[in-house]
This record gives sequence, structure tokens and C-alpha cells, in this order.
Amino acid sequence: MESASKAQPHRGPSTNLPPALDASRHDLKTSGGRIHYYAATQSPGRPAVLIHSINAAPSALEMKPLFERLRHTRPIYALDLPGFGHADRPAQPYSPALFAQVIGEFLAEVTREPADIIAYSLGCEFAARTAIAAPERIRSLVMISPTGFNQRGLPMGEAAQRAYRWLSLPGLSDALFSLLTTRLSIRYFYNQVFAGRTPLELIDYAYATTHQPGAKQAPLYFLSGQLFTPRATETLYHQVTQPVLVLYDKDPNIDFHELPDFLSRHPNWRAERIPGTRGMPQWEKPTETTMEIERFWQQLA
Repeated sequence: MESASKAQPHRGPSTNLPPALDASRHDLKTSGGRIHYYAATQSPGRPAVLIHSINAAPSALEMKPLFERLRHTRPIYALDLPGFGHADRPAQPYSPALFAQVIGEFLAEVTREPADIIAYSLGCEFAARTAIAAPERIRSLVMISPTGFNQRGLPMGEAAQRAYRWLSLPGLSDALFSLLTTRLSIRYFYNQVFAGRTPLELIDYAYATTHQPGAKQAPLYFLSGQLFTPRATETLYHQVTQPVLVLYDKDPNIDFHELPDFLSRHPNWRAERIPGTRGMPQWEKPTETTMEIERFWQQLA
């Protein structure tokens, strides 16, 4: 499934960051720089592609429980998007369009057939953009705790650009990012999205990945609000024509206020709650989450 032109075995820069997943590792040159991905392609079937969230410390590790459960049933890939994990972290503009373009390039170069996408949180908005721009590359989408169904109070447009200019001031950006990425801060934010105890593995990896060269570059665009799509239900999700499954329950950072009305008007969308979770059902209830995903896929066959 992998193209020999751009996809390469992982030969990224020397780093003390361990791999997030026990799988073969590869790099891909994209318009957003070199990205990294993990692949388990021993099983036949339609490929599935896992897209992590965007925050101060995301990586493919966020999707590990699904990767481990699905790798025995179909080819599966998990990405480190530009600015995160083992991908390059250049000081460049980061935008929803850039992330969507990179996902599209990955699908064109690596899977090269319509894939089933599983995206998490803000990654859902990027996956939706890709599905709209290149519908032939995506058969279906699973959105886990997707952003975009609430009235968020983040700055948009010019206000977001002003926020970025302020946040990116050299002394301020370093101090802010250092504060956000202490072990204490990371544990605090993860404890918000777990009903039970936060796995130490997540905390340790988040700390490691946020202490790599260039780690602050992409998160500053997230913190300024520039990576969110204004009125996502109207301007983005409304245009998705593929079958979509939303998996959610409660989330301290977002709500799903607009979801019921949206579902009533879009028959290609459906939703299932994963009770007893607070934003990361793939980690808190991986078996239930995987069962819902596989049931959804079976209905598409």
C-alpha cells in the first residue's frame, strides 16, 4: 500500500523521544514538512487511519488502545501530524487547511484506496476537511469527542491572529509553554478528561514529547484559537457526505449542545454515547469504543 516516492522508513533526527506504538515506523514528506506514522499492515482489508487531537502534547499515543485492538483485523496506520510526536516541528504557520492537506497527502501516497478514518477531538475537524476536499479517499469517519458542536468562546479571525502575536512573544511563549508542560500541569489536564485514574504512560509521554526541540511551535497556534473552524457545524460538518459515527459522553473542555439537532438534519451521521467517560473513551473504555466502531463498519459493508 505504500508509495516508494515519498514514504520512507523512519530516519528522523536523533531524539530521546521513544516510539509511541510498537509497530513499523515510517516518514512521509508532505507540504507541511516530514510527518511520521506507525503501520501494522499484516492483516488484509480496508485500511484504517487514526488521527490524534491537537493540544499542547498530542501524539499517536492518544490512539494506542484502538491501534492495538484493530491491528489484527485490518491494515492500520496512526499519524504524528506536523509539529507533534516524531514529525518535524518547524517554525511555520499552522492552520486547519494545512493539517487537512497533510492528511489528504498521506491517504494519496500511502493507503491509496478509500480508508476509514478515526479521528479524535480537534483532529475530527481536520479529517472532515479532508473528507470534503477529497471524498474519494475516505469511505467513512469515526469522530471521538469531536470539537465543533458547542458555542466556543475562543478568539477567531483577526482576534486569533492578535492572540498569536501576543502568545508568540519570545519570553512569554517560552514561559507559558514551560508552565503548561510541567508534569504537574500535564497530570492536571489529563485528570480532567479521565473519570478514573490517568494512565502514567500518557503523562510520561506527554512530558517527553513537549520537551523536544520546536515543541511549542504548533501548540501556540492552538492556544491562540487559529486551529478551530468557526461555526464548524454549518461551515464544515454540514458538507461531509460520507457515513459518520460520533462517539462521546461528557467532556470538561467541550460540550455537544448542537449535536442532537445536527443529527436530526443529517441522516448520514449517527452518534453513540460511551457512558462513564470524560473525553478519552478510547483509553477509559477501549473495548466498548472498539465494539461501536466495528459495528459501524459492519453496517457499511
